[in-house]
Amino acid sequence: MTDEYEHYEAVVVGCGPGGAAAAARLADHGVETLVLERGTEAGSKNVSGGLIYAEESAPYAIDDLFDGFREAAAERPVTDYYIHNVAGDKVETFDLTDLHEHDTDWCDAVLRRRMDSWLEERVHEKTSETGGGVLTNVRVNGLLRENGDIVGVTCDELDPIEADLIVAADGVNSELARDAGLMDWEEPEEWFQGVKAVVEMDPDVVNDRFSIGPDEGAAHLFSGDLFEDVRGGGFCYTNEDSLSIGTVFHLDSLVEQEAEPHELLDALLTHPLLAGWLGEEYREREYAAKLVPDSKKVAHPEPYRDRLVLVGDAAGQMQAQGPIIKGMNHAVTAGALAADAFATTRGTADPSAAGRRYAQLLADSGTMDKLRPRRYRLARAVGERDAVTDAVETVLDSPIGSVAIGNPIAKRLLERAYNSPFLVSMLPDTRTGYVTIPTIVGEEHGKTLHWDSEVEPPTLEERIGELTYDTDVGNPHIELRDESFEASGAAVYACPVSADDFGGGCYRSEVVKRNGSEETVVSLDTQPCVECGTCAIVADTTWEHPRGGKGVEYREG
Repeated sequence: MTDEYEHYEAVVVGCGPGGAAAAARLADHGVETLVLERGTEAGSKNVSGGLIYAEESAPYAIDDLFDGFREAAAERPVTDYYIHNVAGDKVETFDLTDLHEHDTDWCDAVLRRRMDSWLEERVHEKTSETGGGVLTNVRVNGLLRENGDIVGVTCDELDPIEADLIVAADGVNSELARDAGLMDWEEPEEWFQGVKAVVEMDPDVVNDRFSIGPDEGAAHLFSGDLFEDVRGGGFCYTNEDSLSIGTVFHLDSLVEQEAEPHELLDALLTHPLLAGWLGEEYREREYAAKLVPDSKKVAHPEPYRDRLVLVGDAAGQMQAQGPIIKGMNHAVTAGALAADAFATTRGTADPSAAGRRYAQLLADSGTMDKLRPRRYRLARAVGERDAVTDAVETVLDSPIGSVAIGNPIAKRLLERAYNSPFLVSMLPDTRTGYVTIPTIVGEEHGKTLHWDSEVEPPTLEERIGELTYDTDVGNPHIELRDESFEASGAAVYACPVSADDFGGGCYRSEVVKRNGSEETVVSLDTQPCVECGTCAIVADTTWEHPRGGKGVEYREG
């Protein structure tokens, strides 16, 4: 009998930027709002590169909702933006200031533990005034239904809770989105995997090595042959007293190339280009990883069902189009718009009224066109065909391609193309844009670097050992359904805390003899899991989040 369950006007699941924005805006409207966060505090389960933008065209930015955000919760404003085209030890750098400043009011580097925990305190203050608040260490494990309709949520730690509005801001691995049938984990090509190291560095050293002032910051992107043939690239962002250095790759390309994420990160960390920034003393504060939705393919145009609305990564709202990397700002916009939609439809008998209004606001605000640009869909229809890609690659790999890109006019045109939001947003997801063209640019125009890197990255075992875990003994959150290497072997090298020659990670392969024959099988240990969700896509598993407060706890995020 659901009339015995506790009831709130709104329940927000997750207190990242999308959930915080939704809860704050709901409180502004006087809505009784309960926020449920599965981490020990907000940010302890969150990872981002990460840059947060305030777009001039967006209806909401995070400092519209939270006064003092930039001063209290951000790291540095990003004032310099570059992309480096790498060909071995040759590098040609393009200035991406025009692209970075397009439609930008401001942009800050952030670390999620600091940012989200600050947001949690502000959200608790606001929602407490309307009869709600924030509860941490609570995992929402599914949707409560009555006569087939979504009416609330179920939790591991609490009795079911009813609500007139449920905001799923529970991240890229959203169990609520999957429970509602609005998101699945079937196609690796729809996802990116990001891996990051937070590297300690004194603020004065950051200023000196990146030629910036105390109130300035730099963002550097990397593409070319640095990562062999894996489609994607790297990044380096300056924080107040650290660097965020990482890689982001198409998951299907990682699987196809049988690349190991930690080795790709090490290739970036030890490249001569970073030697002048990192120096001789290298200390990692934290190693982290997460999945990233490719909004061009998965951003849901109607992210709602009954009383449930999806915001942020749970709705696939992560814009990654070449050097355009924006997610948290879209989550903030979506969360605030979802709250506004509920406020305008409050009291109606139609359970889907708020969801329909929310989807309309996303479209009318231009948010959906940024996430799923029509011009990309048109370009993809032609540009991502194998025959077209092979033909383009054949030309570019020939002397004709080198001559065509190797002249000064082509260089200037390419730099202008990199700075065009219109052209970047229609870039097909092929090896051509991520690897081939940047490599030729580096070869033909780049300067040879003669620096020697002194960086010795920690081993994978050391990285796992430095993370903080509260293992949920006896309650594994992943079940390996098919142990055959054919079904689940991709997880051995695609999992960021596993490797083919490493026996201490989550996934391991071994050869076993059965009835006179040999077979390679996969085994699983969830204890070192960083909860990125990669294996849910590339292996045959049953995957869910650990219970509230259990599992990995990020100190940086």
